[in-house]
Amino acid sequence: MIITRHFIRVGDRTVHYRKAGSGPVLLMVHQSPRSSAEYEVLMETWAPHFTCIAPDTPGFGQSDPLPGNPDINDFARAVHDLLDALGIDRCAAYGFHSGAIILMTAIKQQPGRFTRVAMGGYAVWTPDEMALFGDAYLPPFHPSDYGEHLTWLWNRILEQSWFFPWFATDETHRLTVAHDDPDRVDAVVREMLDAGNAYQAGYGAVLRAPRDIPPPDAVMPPCLITAYDGDPLQEHIDRLGEMPAGWEARKVATPENHQQASLDHLFAGDHPQIGALPETKDRGFLHVAVAGFEGLIHWRGNPEADTLHLHEPGRALATDPAPDALFMDLPGHGLSDGWNGETPKDWVGWAPVIDAVTAHFGAARTVVPPPLSGDPARLYPDLDPDRFGAYLTTAWQVVRARHFFEPWYEADTAHARPFDPAALTPERLAAEHRDLLRARAAQAWHRALLDKES
Repeated sequence: MIITRHFIRVGDRTVHYRKAGSGPVLLMVHQSPRSSAEYEVLMETWAPHFTCIAPDTPGFGQSDPLPGNPDINDFARAVHDLLDALGIDRCAAYGFHSGAIILMTAIKQQPGRFTRVAMGGYAVWTPDEMALFGDAYLPPFHPSDYGEHLTWLWNRILEQSWFFPWFATDETHRLTVAHDDPDRVDAVVREMLDAGNAYQAGYGAVLRAPRDIPPPDAVMPPCLITAYDGDPLQEHIDRLGEMPAGWEARKVATPENHQQASLDHLFAGDHPQIGALPETKDRGFLHVAVAGFEGLIHWRGNPEADTLHLHEPGRALATDPAPDALFMDLPGHGLSDGWNGETPKDWVGWAPVIDAVTAHFGAARTVVPPPLSGDPARLYPDLDPDRFGAYLTTAWQVVRARHFFEPWYEADTAHARPFDPAALTPERLAAEHRDLLRARAAQAWHRALLDKES
């Protein structure tokens, strides 16, 4: 089963979403500060029953933020705007934690739009809890010149599984689900890096949202709210009070119990089917299946352009391509999938993917970058997540140093290179940093370029 990825224009914004399965639509609204990527495993489980559509909410993942200072009503309206753009009149819906808050508001705005709803936890904060959150829960998050923000981010995400809220480091706020799994921390860290300071708007709107369940006499779609042991919102089940007819809230033992109860509830309804969905014309994902690679290739630009441009190892496609240009993220770079098995280190291994993209768009030629000077093994250090988040600052130092020296690891006068001071803004370095972290196949692509030249 393949999870596909798509872009669609919604008003003046571009929205990215994941899609899987067949049958009636199930809209899946993720928690903050995550993206739709957190639902990939769940989408595989629920895809036999639904066409699962999981958008990145505004400002998270690859979706554009909302303008100004949006509140929870704006984020809920964005749900309806997306459904309108996709041509979906009615559907089932699922939301987890802050995704449930957005979904609850969307239901109250247009209750007739949803057939059935399931939620994973629903926060009803006390005045004391809200006072504790204050401004401390959502400090500004901006990149800094020398990567100091990365040390804060790693520890903030790591300790969020130790204490809730994350900054209340005392026994009262200790959680029972603590871990120090680098891969789990890395998944959230990357999504925070994508969101940047836009996370304040999305997360802040959720925290400030009114916690008012629809009144008992309200006509609402059936809704199930569950929370499992270890979830800090489980105790909030007792705070929900009287709910509309067809609504139920209960505590369950495990995340698996929550997911099964949600699926059973959603599947019991009568939901309309869905046809083909529209997409943007200048950006998307192409499914490619050739020897050694089967997955999605991210492209951007003019699909009728004569020339396909390839990027350097460790980089990604141009984010603002010229009107007559077409770009792609190579496998293991940018937003494209990685290689299925061993990553090829010669041109013969990479060429079939490039040829497949070229043939799909009918491009007449391909612009291949020359390989950078230096030893590939040193140019692209190991950036696998480690227990202490050191890989984040390693990558930051690499992207900064490569503006000054070529190769970047030879920091001396003989290897100095001209540079543009304007390219050293923290925001521009942060974009390069994200590209390098995603470039799992950078060293192999570099070797393939060397092979092509030989």
